Amino acid sequence: MDLLNAIILGVVQGLGEPLPISSSGHLILVPWLLGWPEHSLTFDVALHGGTALAIIVYFWQDWTQLAVAFLGSIRDRSIRGDFHRRMAWYIVAASIPGAAGGVILEQKIEEALRAPWLVAILLMLMGLAMLWADHHSTHRRSLSGMTLRDAVIIGLAQALALAPGTSRSGVTITAALLLQMNRSDAARFSFLLSGPIVAGAFLYKMAGLVHQGFPAEEQIPFVAGIVVAAVVGYIAIRFLLGYLQKRSLNIFVGYRLAMGMLVLGMVVVRGVV
Repeated sequence: MDLLNAIILGVVQGLGEPLPISSSGHLILVPWLLGWPEHSLTFDVALHGGTALAIIVYFWQDWTQLAVAFLGSIRDRSIRGDFHRRMAWYIVAASIPGAAGGVILEQKIEEALRAPWLVAILLMLMGLAMLWADHHSTHRRSLSGMTLRDAVIIGLAQALALAPGTSRSGVTITAALLLQMNRSDAARFSFLLSGPIVAGAFLYKMAGLVHQGFPAEEQIPFVAGIVVAAVVGYIAIRFLLGYLQKRSLNIFVGYRLAMGMLVLGMVVVRGVV
């Protein structure tokens, strides 16, 4: 992994994790399209660390309020009448399906669904699902009206993001829209929900890296991947939250369909899957 490759893949991760276009799918497709070898576990850890850092920094005030509220709810054994206490427990409940699925199935699913043509099809199918949900949602509900049932449904949907091409933000925003939430709050809950999962994935993979060892030649790309993914991820989060206050998901749907067709076309031209 040279420095230029590290920077490009850092940009891909930084855009793909927050935006509803699938970071895992693009980290398969971009190297495949460019003829690069697959990146190592070391660099994969760096990319997850970068986007985890972006989410933590951007929502720092939210995490502080949620942590205080969570501890207060344990102390008082009550969440009634407190938005942040409810939200903290909703995030815990919604994180369980994705975390359990990630530990048990992530490696098997990624190995089974890494073929570029499969990733392309999932990009397109999820894009159509996003389009349908956005078009049929009333967009009338907000986070203040969220229930535990809503959180669990969105959490179950997040588990589907293990398949490359699906998109963690895409599937959770889609689920929230189907529950009639407005786009901006759907995206905000998606990011708050992704924080524990992305940070957990980083720590889980970091443990494997420590056990495996850290090659000296990958130290500079490792740092570059973290920094670029973090900076680009922060900008992407800010962009999406502002964008969805006034606009639909159509631009991301169009991109997913175009990217999927491009990859399928390349599969035909190359004669390989």
